[in-house]
Amino acid sequence: MKKIIITLLFAGASLYSFGQTQFAIGIKGGPNFANINTDASAGENYNARTGFHLGAFALIKGERVGFQPEVLFSQQGSKLKYSGNPDIKTNFSYMNIPLILKLYTIAGINLQVGPQIGFLTSAKQELPTGTQDIKDDLKKTDISLALGVGWDLPFGLTIDGRYNWGLSDINSGAAPGSVKNQVWQFSVGYKLFRSGN
Repeated sequence: MKKIIITLLFAGASLYSFGQTQFAIGIKGGPNFANINTDASAGENYNARTGFHLGAFALIKGERVGFQPEVLFSQQGSKLKYSGNPDIKTNFSYMNIPLILKLYTIAGINLQVGPQIGFLTSAKQELPTGTQDIKDDLKKTDISLALGVGWDLPFGLTIDGRYNWGLSDINSGAAPGSVKNQVWQFSVGYKLFRSGN
């Protein structure tokens, strides 16, 4: 994972130094459809929960390749369903830092890939009897692989669809089984500042 991050940083630096055509700073946000992947016995009962993400991005773009680091607040977690019982909801909040390589095709349409590191800011579990703080039951960092497709429109608007595939086990050992985040994200963004073509 460190090698991937270093490679992306060098790619971004080379774009900026050699033949850079555009630099932009913008904001983005949209809905999350989050779940967890677990090998615990109740794993098949976990369902997606809806949240949101919101943050900022920078873009260094050459003719066909772009490097886009982001900082995003992201609501994640899941819903646990048992037949005949109320849902148990887990609400995780992260500050995520995706480092995205964008490969442009035609008309601003691009393929996206890159690592993401997340820092847990809060974790709560909603039970029928009340809400519990479970932050100590989870690891404080999360590593994911982001895969997606986007469209950079000419007037500064961006549209993205991305899947964040959790690679690291976020379970600190307080419960049995591994726990990995899975998040579908759909974003709309706007470039507040642009220089270059």
